[in-house]
Amino acid sequence: MLRKRVIPCLLLKDAGLVKTTRFKAPKYVGDPINAIKIFNDKEVDELMVLDITASREGRQPNHALIEKFASECFMPLCYGGGVHTVEQARQLFALGVEKICFQTGALEDLSLITRVAERFGNQSVVVSADIRKNWLGRRTLYSACGQRLPPNSWIDFLKNAVAAGAGEIVVNAVERDGTMHGMDLELIQQASGALSVPLIAMGGVGSLADIRAGIDAGASAVAAGSFFVFHGPHRAVLVTYPHYRELEQLLSTAS
Repeated sequence: MLRKRVIPCLLLKDAGLVKTTRFKAPKYVGDPINAIKIFNDKEVDELMVLDITASREGRQPNHALIEKFASECFMPLCYGGGVHTVEQARQLFALGVEKICFQTGALEDLSLITRVAERFGNQSVVVSADIRKNWLGRRTLYSACGQRLPPNSWIDFLKNAVAAGAGEIVVNAVERDGTMHGMDLELIQQASGALSVPLIAMGGVGSLADIRAGIDAGASAVAAGSFFVFHGPHRAVLVTYPHYRELEQLLSTAS
């Protein structure tokens, strides 16, 4: 296993695999089960699956579909979307999910993170934050569901999430989502410098060099979607993943 992780992130909408650009215009890119099988063959170390409309639509996780994901995965599975109670978390862990990624639930009530972490362990709890720049160029929390956001800064929210029990933090740069134009390295540096737990950075990966840059900026792992599902200048759909030796060489000198 690589010392630094490179994680495919699959986005679900209506049980299909989609990809967004700056969180807009979701494009259908295939069947998630087929993508999981390909990632199995590519010997991926970890997989993240996020249902991007579950909380917005007030839906619970699709247990039947998630059970299929877990049974197909040869790697640890992190799931996020529509999880707002400890009982929902318990059901997902019982299906074979190893980590749960909370965003809307964490923004609504950080005590949920504490209760899940106390029952199932910090290592199974991930908190995700979407960050975008406002009209003044300042970074702020963003919610695709449009709910009320905490009044504190995005860095304070991340620190509070860790204090509540999160074992990992995901930071996603909204403006970079799906662009494949490089990561927000300053965001990664600021987040990693403020946290005492591993940071997973997302948003903008378009090359192996971008992955290395994210790691060098302080990320413990880099997650990406478009880079693993689009190919060529016309963004043809082709689910793929770098060879293990490529990543090993890329990350061999990473601290």
